[in-house]
This record gives sequence, structure tokens and C-alpha cells, in this order.
Amino acid sequence: MAKRVYLFNEGSKDDRELLGGKGANLCEMTSLGLPVPYGFIITTSTCREFFEKGNQLPRLLEQEYRVALDLVEKKMGARFGDPENPLLFSVRSGSSVSMPGMMNTILNLGLNDEIAEGLARKTNNPRFAYDCYRRFIQMFANVVMGVNGDKFEHELERYKADRGKILDVDMSAADWQEIIAVYKTLVKFPEDPFEQLRMAVEAVFLSWHTPRAIVYREMNNIPDSLGTAVNVQAMVFGNFGDDSGSGVAFTRNPSTGEHKFFGEFLFNAAGEDVVAGIRTPLSVEALKERQPHIYDELYAAQALLEKHYRDMQDLEFTVQEGKFYMLQTRSGKRTGRASVKIAVDMVKEGLITESEALMRVSTNHVEAFLHPMVDPAAKTDIVAHGLPASPGGATGQVVFSAEEAELEVAKGHSVILVRRETTPEDIHGMKVAAGVLTELGGMTSHAAVVARGMGVCAITGCGDISIDYAEGSATTADGVVIRRGDVITLDGTSGEVMLGDIPKTEASSSDDFQTLLSWADKHRRLRVRANAETPEDAAKARELGAEGIGLCRTEHMFFEAGRIDAMRAMILAETTAERQVFLDQLQVFQREDMLALFTVMDGLPVTVRLLDPPLHEFLPQSEEDIADLAQRIGKPADKIREITERLHEVNPMLGFRGCRLSVVYPEITEMQVKAIIGAAADAMDQGLKPFPEIMIPLVINVREIRLISDIIEKSIREVTSSRGISIPYKIGTMMETPRDTLGASRLAPEVEFMSFG
Repeated sequence: MAKRVYLFNEGSKDDRELLGGKGANLCEMTSLGLPVPYGFIITTSTCREFFEKGNQLPRLLEQEYRVALDLVEKKMGARFGDPENPLLFSVRSGSSVSMPGMMNTILNLGLNDEIAEGLARKTNNPRFAYDCYRRFIQMFANVVMGVNGDKFEHELERYKADRGKILDVDMSAADWQEIIAVYKTLVKFPEDPFEQLRMAVEAVFLSWHTPRAIVYREMNNIPDSLGTAVNVQAMVFGNFGDDSGSGVAFTRNPSTGEHKFFGEFLFNAAGEDVVAGIRTPLSVEALKERQPHIYDELYAAQALLEKHYRDMQDLEFTVQEGKFYMLQTRSGKRTGRASVKIAVDMVKEGLITESEALMRVSTNHVEAFLHPMVDPAAKTDIVAHGLPASPGGATGQVVFSAEEAELEVAKGHSVILVRRETTPEDIHGMKVAAGVLTELGGMTSHAAVVARGMGVCAITGCGDISIDYAEGSATTADGVVIRRGDVITLDGTSGEVMLGDIPKTEASSSDDFQTLLSWADKHRRLRVRANAETPEDAAKARELGAEGIGLCRTEHMFFEAGRIDAMRAMILAETTAERQVFLDQLQVFQREDMLALFTVMDGLPVTVRLLDPPLHEFLPQSEEDIADLAQRIGKPADKIREITERLHEVNPMLGFRGCRLSVVYPEITEMQVKAIIGAAADAMDQGLKPFPEIMIPLVINVREIRLISDIIEKSIREVTSSRGISIPYKIGTMMETPRDTLGASRLAPEVEFMSFG
């Protein structure tokens, strides 16, 4: 039987597939001699076994983890379930791939009425003991038993309001005992600590299939089959008193990449208070002032871990009664710009190689250099300031829930999701929002971490606003009311919130980015081209190192105003002669566009795809649009409607489209080829070096290629002979269906290139 339970001294960072990232790193930190509260890990393979058995724990699992639990008790000098000397646990998820906040965590596990009383006696701190107990009841009921957490928050807020309490620190031990009594009326709470542990393990496994976890995996291409480990770790307490606290830190700035230790800390607070953004934390520098010996230990730990892992680390730590503990390390989420800077700096520092640096920067990170930023010179109506959690500029209509965000985006609107603080349940709204603004939380809160990972502009901890969900409004400190549907702009680089749509500037490159691109050129074996139909896109592509255009979709050129009517009239023509009149107009447009592309891409190949989509996509669909077109081109509306219906394809990805248009309407292909080659000739007259590659779309057999190639070659000869020049060109095809790829060996001899897409 495979081993299902590992103690922290039995694994290493190399065991992340078996122990999950969190568990493997806890083992690694233990082996490095860092102060890690002891515990054990139930493996990811046990999670898969759990699902295979119909959501049932393996029969001998409890026996196995009870053996490990005994060893943890000996190590920690306390006993689980013992009121006189209680040992409490955190129970956390941990996949082999980091999924921050997406799965379940339970803290203070092992408390009941008798043990809470014993903890109060042992610590001589009843307020602390009953604070832990009420937190545990609320978290356990929500995470394990599925009770809505808002019920508990409502009762707590009501209690505070009735007694004039504002913050949790204002609550006494007696207050917490009254809250506990109220909480226990909301849920049938299990008193047996071992039953609590069994239920918690099941809940963590089940959290692998929560909607938010599934969405996160889909967004990040994480396989469903991985499963999660369960980390059972002895509790240490940041909410023990004023000499205690919890924090989150990064070995480098996760927003900018600057090589400067960065972190946030809350005194007399549990770790979830920092991560959840319930209170706005202090800079870690505050720890340096109040507890310098703790800061020194933390600083030494972060330096050791970054050097050991050779990557920027995201750390969680706790201080209990002046003693420092490490709870977690993992590779930190970072913005695109930070990712590039960190990778380049680490090569210069000798920590990683150029090849490793290239693999550390994802395509999503590169896109950060292509996004617009808020124009500093255009900033007006700044109504609030928060923490710059994820950079960039974003404008949209204000919405106050993830569900609203999805609805408005489905209508075609850009939205800013405004929340007091985000939770993992908000991820589907964050995914579609242009930006996120939260009233509470720090730079390491859920909103900040997830937004940075998704490349979404975000401002957190914006204490200048007060949100009223019921009214659908947010009021600033100066009394400005921002209502649902109002348009605001976020500057995620500065943390400024502005009214209206503020102009953006084009994203700019950086020396680090150019360095990374030079390394990519040095190590790559593939040539890279871009998709582009406009001179602007082509120029940006060339600026960023593209070695040509790999796909120019000519149909995009016909959708522009002033051209679409000519295109529609050509499609609706009932004779070849009538069609030719409009084809002549379209040829002028297409030739102008192609000359612009050849000019920008001088000396580089430009692959031009012949007309591809079904013709009905160019035609109007609504009665109003049909009537307008009829008036503009002088054709009866009934006739337009009849032709549109006749051309309509049930499946627009197949049917009468692509090369079949060239077979039925060879004059369309003749027009396009003459425009392409004519533009190439014009470019040569200007001393440029055009290199057109003409792509035939959606072919499935050799006869189609031969027929259309003959049309293309004939059209090219007509242009080159009339201009008295020779133009280099290629003819190829796009492989778009299974039949194409299966028959590629028959098609290949007929063409000079194949594009798969």
C-alpha cells in the first residue's frame, strides 16, 4: 500500500506532485532549519483515491494520520483534544500548482467548549482563547458544513453595533463568549476534535471541485486530475496579544519587480486577517521598528529562501509572543513588468540562466508591455486613492458584484468591479472585469494577488471610499457619490481613482524587456511572425521583433465604413458584369491596404489569406439594417433578404466559405491577387522589397489547390507582364480541418508553404 501520510521531515521541495506545493515547501523549510510549526501532509494521490471511491476517505487513512498526529504531539509538547494542554491545527489545501485562495482552509481546529476553557486557563488569556473559538466555529461551519458565512458576520456586526464596538480588538472575552453562544444557535457544531479533523480533511478534498477552483484551473490551464494535498499543521497564533501578529511578504516587489524586500503585517491578528483584507495592514517596516529581532529573523529567512529556490518568494509568517514562525513559502505571483525585471535581474545576479529567465516569463506577462496606461497629463477628477495592487489603466462602468460584472460584460460593456474586499467567490467577476477596486485589503490581499496573476488592473485598500451594497453606491471621503453604472478610471500603477474615461497612453517597452527579447532571439529555434491587417499593428509587431506577417485576414479590410457597402453590393450582384463593377472598387481599397503593409514590413514576408468567411457574415441581419442598405445601394429589400437567407450557413466554420468562394466566384480571387501583386509592384517602384505569400484557405483536396493556384498564377502574370517586372512570391494553404492534416502528404507537393491554424 502506498504511503498516504508524510511528516514535515520526510519530504522535500522535489515532492510537490505528491505533497503539493505548500506541503513540499513546508518540508523543505523544515530541512533548512527554519522555525516551522510541525505537522503532516496527506498526499495528492489520496485525494484522487477519495474521488475514485465516490467521495469517501480510504478505510485506513484515519489510522495512518493518527500515528503521524502522535508524533506531532510529542514534537510540540501538547496533545490534540486535551483541555489541560491543547494542541490545535490548521488544515489547508495545497495542489502541486499554486492556486491562491481557491480552495479551503480551516484554522484553530480542535476547539470545543471544554478545550476553549482549557486554552483560556493555560494561556491566561481568555480573550484570545474565545476569539480563536468563535473564528473556528465560523470558518468550520462555512467551509466544512456549507453554512453561509454572512449569517455569522451579520450577527457579529449587530452585536458590535448594539454595544458600540467598532473593531475586533474592542471585544472582550465575555463579548466573544456571547458571540459563540449565538453562533452555536446557527449550526449544529461537532464537539469531538477527531470528528472535526475527519470532516475537515474531507472538506479540503471536496474544495478541489468548487466552482471557483474549477474556474481558476480553466484560466490557468491546470489539469483537473492533479488533486490537492491536505496540510495539517500545529497552530501558532498571531492574535495572542500586542507582541504577536501575522504577515505576508515578498522577497521582491511583486508589482514592479524592484529588488527590495516588501511585505505587510498586522499586530495582534490572525493570518487570515491579512490575506482576506479585512483590515488594512502596516508595512513590514513597522515590524522593524517595534520588534527588530523578529524583523532580522524574517529578513534572513527571506534571503535564504530566495537564494535556495532561485525565484522571488511569497512568504507567510506569524509572530507569537515575540517568537517568529514561518508558515509558507512559494513562488510569488507577479505582474508582467515585475516578471520581466525579476527574471533579468536574477540572470545578472547569477541566480538563474538566460534560458531559465525566458521560461519564467509567460505570454500573459509579455502582454503587460502592450496594454495602455493612464495618461499622466490627462488625469482629472481624482476622487480617491488606494494601494497600487496591479498596474495598468482601466475604465468601465461600476458594478458591485461578480454576477453584475458578467451580465454587463455580456452586453458589451467594460466594467470596474467594486467590492469591500474580494473573496474567491468573486473570481468569475474579476476574470471579466477591466479593473478591480476594493475598500479594504492590502497589496497582498486576495484581490491583489489574483488580479496580478490575471493581469487585471487593481486598486486595493482604498479607504477613501465607503461602499453601500444595498444602495449600489460608493461614497468618497469628500462626499462624492459613485453609483452603479457610473464610469470611472483606475490607475493601478499609482492607486488613483478618477471619474469618467481618462485618456490612456500606449504601453511602453523597457530596457529589461528588450534584454529579454534579445535572449529569446539568441536561444530560439523558431521564427516568429505576427497576425496583422493594419499598418499600426504591423509596425508594433515589427517593433517587438516579428519577422514578418504570418496571417493577414483580408476580409477584415472590407468591414470598414466606406467599404462594407461595396462588399455587400458585390455579394448581392446577380451577374458577373454587375459584380465586376464593385470588385473594381474593392481592388482599389485592397491595393492601398496591402501597399501600406508592404511598406511597414519592407524586406519581410507578408502572408495574405484570400477571402475566407461565409458571405452572409458581410450582409445585414436586422430588418432595419436591410432597409437602410436597400436605400443606399438601390436594391429591393426583399431581394437582399432572399439572398442573405440563401447564403446563410448553419455552421459558419464549414460549408460555403474559404476556397469554395474562389471556385464559384473566381473573379473575387482574381481581384484580390491583382490587388496584392499590384501593391507589391507599387512598393518595388518605391525601392522597397515586398515578399507576398498568398494563402488559400480551407482546402481539403488537391484539385482545389490546383484550380485556385492556376487562377492565382494567371492573375500574377497579368500584373507582372503589364508592369514589366518580376515579383518574388509564394502560394500556400491553411490547414484547418482534420481531413487537411490527415491528407497533408498529398497536399504538400502542390504548395510552397502550409499554415496550421
